[in-house]
Amino acid sequence: MDKNKFIKDNFGISDKTLKLVSEAEESIKEQFKHIENICEINQLRVMKAFADNRVSDSHFVATTGYGYDDLGRDTLDRVYADIMGAEDALVRHNFISGTHTISTALFAVLRPNDILVSITGKPYDTLEEVIGIQGEAGNGSLKDFGVKYVQIDLKHDGTPDLEQIKFTLTHMNVKAITIQRSKGYGWRPTYSAKDIGALIEFVKEISPETICIVDNCYGEFVETEEPTAYGADLIAGSLIKNPGGGLAPTGGYIAGKQKYVELCAYRLTSVGIGKEAGASLGFNRQMYQGLFMAPHVVSQALKAAVLCSAVFEKLGFEVDPKPNEIRHDIIQSIKFGDPDKVTAFCQGIQKGAPVDSFVTPEPWDMPGYSSQVIMAAGAFVQGASIELSADAPIKPPYIAYMQGGLTYESAKLGIMVAADKMLRKE
Repeated sequence: MDKNKFIKDNFGISDKTLKLVSEAEESIKEQFKHIENICEINQLRVMKAFADNRVSDSHFVATTGYGYDDLGRDTLDRVYADIMGAEDALVRHNFISGTHTISTALFAVLRPNDILVSITGKPYDTLEEVIGIQGEAGNGSLKDFGVKYVQIDLKHDGTPDLEQIKFTLTHMNVKAITIQRSKGYGWRPTYSAKDIGALIEFVKEISPETICIVDNCYGEFVETEEPTAYGADLIAGSLIKNPGGGLAPTGGYIAGKQKYVELCAYRLTSVGIGKEAGASLGFNRQMYQGLFMAPHVVSQALKAAVLCSAVFEKLGFEVDPKPNEIRHDIIQSIKFGDPDKVTAFCQGIQKGAPVDSFVTPEPWDMPGYSSQVIMAAGAFVQGASIELSADAPIKPPYIAYMQGGLTYESAKLGIMVAADKMLRKE
């Protein structure tokens, strides 16, 4: 069977688009080799953690009620801690999102009159109401509980403002700082685990007791180490992103110093109970298997992001990261400068999805966001951004963010459809 003929006949992709994508693939072969090497190392790390913790079929048995003595749950915590280079971890299906895990970590360690400082600029949109910089008074935000918030904006080149960080830490008794690894809805570099480690070292030299919390969403398994290996006190993320491997149907994780993870467990369940209870309800198997698959699935998403970067750069758009840059998360940004092009791109990605490919996404008022957002997502797990998706706030400079792809081949189709849609609009 002729592959290109099949694509043309069944998906309506033009010869011009097929040629463009083929040329793009040829230009990124070396980057693919780098991604494959990272994947193999990470797979070996996961295999070692499974073997060291003697994972067996008994860990997949469901528990109910209080969930006391849930061997699978407790062992999964240890597996995650080993992989993350952390003292302890809290991995639960009860976490509904990355925002939930980060919110849990913040409320766990902060007390009235404490000071929280974001040292990487404005946090992700859904955390604004958690902190209290958006939303109504009395909704239960950190601000309602008397936690003070300070934001240190990034410099023009997207790097942290070390001078301002030093001034703030020197003149205020800062209880905790937050670092957002990924760019979120911004146009700035994603920080490597090593870069985050250097930033944490800088903070600790000035204020050793300050707790360093990292939003690790979209970054897991993109490198061979996580921020906890470089001194982060807590990291948090979602299982419907990278570490769930496309198989975890829900959930999240927190990893880091044991004393802080314990406080997070108290916040999630109850003080005095913490990690000792919480039935797994049969979710363990999917969370273990998803973690096992995660290095490979993340590598597929990375290859898709690199291809997207190469294709849309060839189409004349500004992209970040560029095709042959080393990556620290799975997100690919494309600056369209035009709301109609953003919408066309997301609609093209939707048509390349395995689920709901017939749906035409439109901008809407999404809860937790300050502007309308368009989201393309045809996922087996609702909202799973390790599966192929694209989203964009409808505001200048009109940047779309693509991430995910359980397989490179399926994500490639979505990218081809989106590119073809662009070429037909010219």
